[in-house]
Amino acid sequence: MLQPFLDIWRQRELFRAILTRELQVRFRGSVFGWAWAILAPLAMLSVYTLVFSGALKIDAARQDTGRFGYAFSIFVGLVVFNYFSEIAYRSPLLLAEHKHIIRRSIFPPQVLAWIAVARGGVYMLIALAVLLVGHVLINQSIHWSWLALPFVLLPLCLTLLGIVWLLSTIGALTGDLNHLIISIIPVAMFATPVFYEAANVPAGWRFALYCNPLTGIIEMMRAIILRGEWPDGLLYAASLAVSLVLFYGGRTLFMRKKAILVDII
Repeated sequence: MLQPFLDIWRQRELFRAILTRELQVRFRGSVFGWAWAILAPLAMLSVYTLVFSGALKIDAARQDTGRFGYAFSIFVGLVVFNYFSEIAYRSPLLLAEHKHIIRRSIFPPQVLAWIAVARGGVYMLIALAVLLVGHVLINQSIHWSWLALPFVLLPLCLTLLGIVWLLSTIGALTGDLNHLIISIIPVAMFATPVFYEAANVPAGWRFALYCNPLTGIIEMMRAIILRGEWPDGLLYAASLAVSLVLFYGGRTLFMRKKAILVDII
């Protein structure tokens, strides 16, 4: 059970070197550099606040989310979904993208999943920091429940790691997956509570909604950040269980097909 974590710990220098290079390349050649990582989520949060809580006069259905609650609620959903979509779009071509490294050296390709999730996680954390600062400035409040955020991000990261291993394995075997992902992701956004909360969905449909592993994570993050509530224990346990199934299932498939994948990419 601990083998995946022991492996990445032993390969931490390789992980750090490749991750650092990818982060440096992201904004190479731009004038503002890493400032874009802050300006992009800041602009998005500002636009949502002005549109949904200003021009359209739309506020959250619940009154315990503070000022601009609906805009902040959408932002939380988008932060998580954008993280997932970045991973999903990139995963089918992940091995092909690094084939020059995999083929020319004794390189452990399973490390690429950790690097992809960590790379996207850096930008997600910056966006979350922008949200928390905006919440403090606007609502002038800090919740103790924010301390639970790392625990909620754990099942999210485990879920995404499993998805990377699954999609990169299938993507190396067939090029159709990349086209399928491009078609599915926009539809998946509406099957994820980004622009609405699970409580607004008819009771008969909620079970289907919670079959989406992102639903529980988004709902817990909204409760933690916006309402100052601690995560629901049952929901957290279910999210963690699903994330572990995806994590170990994805890694098992990848490790079994690894030798074949190296030859066909």
